[in-house]
Amino acid sequence: MNIRHLEHLLAIAETGSFSRAAERAFITQSALSRSIRALEATLGGPVVDRIGKRNELTALGHDVVERARRIVLDAEELQRSAALFAGGSGGTIRVGLGSGPGAMLMTPLLHHVATRRPGVRVEVSRGSTELQLGQLRSRALEALVVDARRIAPAPDLRVEPLGEMRTGFIARADHPLAARRRVAFEDVLEWPVATTPLSAEVARLLVEQYGPRADPAAMATLRCEDIGALIDTVSRSQAVYLGIVAPAREAIARRRLAELHLAPRIQATARFAYVTLAGRTEAPVMRTFREFVAERLRD
Repeated sequence: MNIRHLEHLLAIAETGSFSRAAERAFITQSALSRSIRALEATLGGPVVDRIGKRNELTALGHDVVERARRIVLDAEELQRSAALFAGGSGGTIRVGLGSGPGAMLMTPLLHHVATRRPGVRVEVSRGSTELQLGQLRSRALEALVVDARRIAPAPDLRVEPLGEMRTGFIARADHPLAARRRVAFEDVLEWPVATTPLSAEVARLLVEQYGPRADPAAMATLRCEDIGALIDTVSRSQAVYLGIVAPAREAIARRRLAELHLAPRIQATARFAYVTLAGRTEAPVMRTFREFVAERLRD
């Protein structure tokens, strides 16, 4: 028995067909049949039943498939680890960024790599946390930097906290609320509120502090995953942004935007995490990315 035999059985289990499995493995159907017979001879029993034109796993076959998935993945990780360490600091940074991290990391990351690491490639995925978790688990991404509150604990995930960042309400510098020394939460609700999708925990904190009308489901009138788009919208309208203050700092410093002086001040914070697959070998270039993230995501 070898890894190739197990890969061929997995192909049959996933396609349900010898012909489609042979196409996936880039071998002839007769060669695939020989591989499965060799596996069965080693195991001492059949792993696939041919029922007419259908192919079904035997009880032994189901057991072998479950174990084979882990064995094949471990073998791939071993090969990948060897290649990474042989390749040095080159490679590709394939990451998923949540709305907040994307607003703060995207441009600095691209500039950093283009000027200091020209031999490194960067592929960034944006979208919902659920979509990016699927990409991470399918190994299309190496890591995620996302809202920690939106990650459910799972044995296959390694979640490393990156600290917390202050949130607030932001509007145009010439907005009627910007000139007030004290702004009540009810005053904010007189204007369109722009925010990213918020976790259940943040929603709970807002409701506890400001009452039922602070429930994001009812409060938010403009909602999307892209903080940059939300802040741009606020800068061009009378809408009020609710979220991380850091992405708007430059505009606030240049007096284009202003942080509203809410009373009481919002207590909810943004909490980010660096998420990878448990047990997966980290490429040297990803260690560099991890350090870059830790340095940038500071309040």
